[in-house]
Formats: sequence, structure tokens, C-alpha cells
Amino acid sequence: MDQKIMPPTYFIILFLLAIVSHFVFPVKGIVHAPYTYSGIILIIFGLIMPVWADSLFKKSGTTIKPNEIPTSLVTTGPYRITRQPIYSGMTAILLGEAIFLGSLITFIFPVIFAILMDVIFIPVEEKNLEIAFGEKYLDYKKKVRRWI
Repeated sequence: MDQKIMPPTYFIILFLLAIVSHFVFPVKGIVHAPYTYSGIILIIFGLIMPVWADSLFKKSGTTIKPNEIPTSLVTTGPYRITRQPIYSGMTAILLGEAIFLGSLITFIFPVIFAILMDVIFIPVEEKNLEIAFGEKYLDYKKKVRRWI
């Protein structure tokens, strides 16, 4: 599949749609202050994960683009607990945003994002990793979960 729209674009669109939906379709609030502020913790966590993962990719000199064949298998840092720290981080930001906004409708956007990543990008990434690293990647895949 030719992937012209990359994951950050989906993330930004869904992030903005959550905000717009919160105000345009004020559906029942399910999280109320002061509990809404706990969403900030998830947002901070979500920001750290992709930055950390990106720094590891740069350090190893491999691509971060999901449709390219990687030259290095990164298994350190957040990759010890999840094979998808960038997508997990983006999902955490969307979930944190939903908690912070507190309305029911906003909780659909992290789910949509996770499904899109699972359907569009992760299969391609995993295929490329299997091509590039074979058994080494398959062993890693058996030990580490896809999502947190």
C-alpha cells in the first residue's frame, strides 16, 4: 500500500477533531474536574515516548518512516516494553486529551487512531522488519507486546 499520509498527520487531524467535536457536539461529560487534569499526565507521557523513540532511531541511523526498510533493529529504551512506542505515545496523548476535555465523544479518537495504525501502518512495518532482520525480529516480536 502506498502510504502518502504518515501517522503524524492522522494524529494531528484526530487531535483537532477531538477538540472541535467537544465544542460542536457537547455530548455528556463523563470526566469532571479535578479528575480531568489527570489527562495532562497521559499527555506528558505521550509526548515523551515518541521523542525518546525518535532519538533512538537517529542514534542507530535507521529510518523512522513506516514504509521504508529499516537498517537497524531498535530494541532498547521504550522498545523493551512495546514494539510501538511512537503510536502508543500518540494514542496516550489522544486519550489524555479526551480525559482533559471530559466529554464522551472525545474518547472515540484514540480508538480510531489505534485502529488506523493497526490496519494501515503496523502490518507494513512488521513486514519490513521481518524482511530486514528475519529471525532476530521474530524473536523480538515474541518477547515484546505490540502495544503497552
